[in-house]
Amino acid sequence: MSNSAPDSALQLIIDSAPAFIHTARPDGHIDFFNRAWLEYVGRELEDLQGWKWTIAIHPDDLDGILEKWRASLANGEPFLHETRVRRADGQYRWMLHHKVALRDENGKIVKWHGSSIDIEDRKRAEDSLQRALDEVKRLKDQLHHENIALREEINSVSMFEEIVGSSHSLRRVLTQVDKVAPTDSTVLIKGETGTGKELIARAIHKRSGRSSRAFVAVNCAAIPPTVAASELFGHERGAFTGATQRRMGRFELAAGGTIFLDEVGDISHEIQIALLRVIQEGQYEPIGSSRPHNADVRILAATNRDLSEAVLKGTFRQDLFYRLNVFPIEAPSLRDRKEDIPLLTDYFINRFARKLNKKVLGISKKTCELLQSYSWPGNIRELQNVVERSIIVCETDTLTVDESWLTHEPSPKLTASERITIEAALAEARGRVSGPSGAAAKLGMPASTLESKIRALKINKHLFKTG
Repeated sequence: MSNSAPDSALQLIIDSAPAFIHTARPDGHIDFFNRAWLEYVGRELEDLQGWKWTIAIHPDDLDGILEKWRASLANGEPFLHETRVRRADGQYRWMLHHKVALRDENGKIVKWHGSSIDIEDRKRAEDSLQRALDEVKRLKDQLHHENIALREEINSVSMFEEIVGSSHSLRRVLTQVDKVAPTDSTVLIKGETGTGKELIARAIHKRSGRSSRAFVAVNCAAIPPTVAASELFGHERGAFTGATQRRMGRFELAAGGTIFLDEVGDISHEIQIALLRVIQEGQYEPIGSSRPHNADVRILAATNRDLSEAVLKGTFRQDLFYRLNVFPIEAPSLRDRKEDIPLLTDYFINRFARKLNKKVLGISKKTCELLQSYSWPGNIRELQNVVERSIIVCETDTLTVDESWLTHEPSPKLTASERITIEAALAEARGRVSGPSGAAAKLGMPASTLESKIRALKINKHLFKTG
């Protein structure tokens, strides 16, 4: 032991004590460790005296304990600090170190007396408790944000709660939904505005293994380009001016579930690159973060644009298109599923009559024919709006629709070449539309569909009648 060690009797008591005891000179030079300390670290006193004791401190904790010890030496205040100490077997364990100054009658420090206790078990319990608290907070935050997403979903609920119809084109779509839903494949749902693309996406989610988790719908066309990255991937506090707190992006909200990117053809080039990384690597980075986040989410996308044409024009990345278009589904337009119009109309009548507390038993024959002959450029959404408006003004138990409410603009799919084809068929059929020798049969389409196209193109079929 050092020259300043306690006398033999006192030293015997100190060495046999279960505590870890040490002393230091006024300048901080440690001159004594009791036997319990030396056996704990597996060293002799000469290996630790002075400032050599630092070899037993964990490298990550060394700067902290030295700074704290030097501060106590300077101001004479008691020293209290936690560090990890390397035990004789090489294992680091947490210890709490405490030192107090012994002063003479003039108040001058003549000695420092210190002790340390092993707090590893306490630290582990604290860490375990903190992890549990962090997990509770994470789950609470997730539940909170999922509830927000759910409320947003309810507030922007799709045009109807269930897919309604029995047409061949619709049954084909539902068959595709059943096949792809159990997988995690990316699906691109194509179709005109108002055809129910989001409804198809919801059907895929509900039939998937992720159905118990969130379905987060994002209208890409409605997000300003300047905030798109933050909206989709989130940002950290201080990431940019005004970022006063951390924000969860839509991908984080959809963790474990499904994200639906509607109007995906409208995203910027920068977001296209970020989205491609999510699909290829399963990772994204919130703005201001250097740590990538794993994206455990299924991606469903939809567009009413021709992305193949956008690729040719250079406005949409070809590699992203191929990644999104793994399993394409075409949402049929309403004019291609005319036989579903009576079912859809009845569904909307029941829905809005109940909502508006009105008794409507059905629709007039003239209205039914009008609805089936119209081209519905706005598709199911337009039909929904027309029925709701009719219910509002309806004063009887039979629904009627004012023909002036239906626009008669040509459908965007009707072209000049289609006009020529229809007029040629009408000329051959002498103006007749239906029947075995009618123009509809010659064109291989239902008579109601042809009537709709004739109305949309404003073709006067009477000009083709002869004799």
